[in-house]
Amino acid sequence: MAWATLSRRLSAVFAVLLLVCCGASVWLQVRSNGMHEQEVIQRLSGGLAAHIAENAELMKPGGLNQDAVKDLFDKLMAVNPSVEVYLLGLDGRIEAQAAPPGHLKRDRVALEPIRRLLSGGALPIAGDDPRSAGGSKVFSAAPLRMGGRDAGYVYVVLQGEDHDALVANVAADNVLRTTLWSMGLVALLGLLAGLAAFRLITRPLRELTAAVKRFETDGIASLESEAPTLARLSQGGDEIAQLGQAFTQMTRRIAEQWRELTLQDQQRRELFANISHDLRTPLTSLHGYLETLLLKAGTLDEAERRRYLEIALGQSRKVGRLAQEVFELARLEYGVVKPEKENFALADLVQDVFQKFELAAEARHQRLRPDIAPGLPVVSADLGMIERVLTNLLDNAIRHTPQGGEIVVQLRAENAGVTVQVSDTGPGIPGELQPALFMRPVFMSGSRTDSASSGGLGLVIVKRILQLHGSDIRLVQQPDKGAVFRFQLGGVTA
Repeated sequence: MAWATLSRRLSAVFAVLLLVCCGASVWLQVRSNGMHEQEVIQRLSGGLAAHIAENAELMKPGGLNQDAVKDLFDKLMAVNPSVEVYLLGLDGRIEAQAAPPGHLKRDRVALEPIRRLLSGGALPIAGDDPRSAGGSKVFSAAPLRMGGRDAGYVYVVLQGEDHDALVANVAADNVLRTTLWSMGLVALLGLLAGLAAFRLITRPLRELTAAVKRFETDGIASLESEAPTLARLSQGGDEIAQLGQAFTQMTRRIAEQWRELTLQDQQRRELFANISHDLRTPLTSLHGYLETLLLKAGTLDEAERRRYLEIALGQSRKVGRLAQEVFELARLEYGVVKPEKENFALADLVQDVFQKFELAAEARHQRLRPDIAPGLPVVSADLGMIERVLTNLLDNAIRHTPQGGEIVVQLRAENAGVTVQVSDTGPGIPGELQPALFMRPVFMSGSRTDSASSGGLGLVIVKRILQLHGSDIRLVQQPDKGAVFRFQLGGVTA
């Protein structure tokens, strides 16, 4: 629902709280004014009961002078209709009063408030209202003495029934109306100010919401147009600024991931195109030689037949190797293979890999030379994966190094690990291929030697394996060297 926006909900809550606060304020103000009025009246009329008690005509031998009491009460209530005068016994029982018939609701008054008043307690002090079954009002009281002994109390209610009726009428007519108008005006002004404040406070949130909606609608294309808004919303340290910063970081990460996915998709298309090309060439050659063997089987001598078969077998091996590399790269790319690390000596692994390539190097009159520094630390890695890395690098080096050349594997301790460098004395890698050397679409066919012995995904697989180990491989330029590759493996911490 459109009504249920954050700004409107905050405004509604604020309006309710404002009305509640205004109502509570009015109630407290009225109550405070009433207590203040009671205290003023009680202080001003504090001596009224004592003055009445000093009237000697109230008493006569044997008890109260009822005629004098009635005459005095009538005069007092005529002069001040708001007061009600009572004479109490020592037990609080009402002995004399001038209430109209049926108005008296109690026959006695509690003495504890009277004692507090006479002892100087904090005002206002409310006592029992004889004309109310449960009410209390401010009063004036004084002891009544006869013959030097306490005979009771003069008890004067200072805000009697007439006062209550008059106050009720006036309040209903003026005070209440004025109070309600004041409360309404204060509530209206406070509500307008609050709504304006909420609008200013929630403005960044609305802008951020609009940016999120545009991002949802327009996608990555909206990031450039929203960059100034997001930068402004990210300033400051409040929650909205933090939310803006988080959204900005999220959009940047999404944009980077989107660009990476786009690049990967482009590379994947190029990969398929290159794989198709690399497969088509040996398959065409293989098909041609097999077809020649079939058509000319009766005219070829043994030497020619053997040469055709060796060429076809070589092309078949190339197709098989490329298919195996594509399968291995797919497993590495999609997380099927995880490194199972163990501790081992890298120098021993290099010697084992050298043994695998001794015959191939001898056939090409090449020399494999280890350059291993003493005291190398033990490394922690997946033994099979690192063997695959060294195998791919040495295989490339042997295939692309001319006869009589040298391949060197150098191991050095560095940064609590081991740095591995594989170099050869071949022609090196052309400069135009170096930037994209470890990317999927790059193939070496026709770049360093004949196309029959080159091409493949060996370097791509090497890079992916090392990334799984938290490392990377790079091409190093060195004079008097061909291709030089370097990477590092972490050592075992104590």
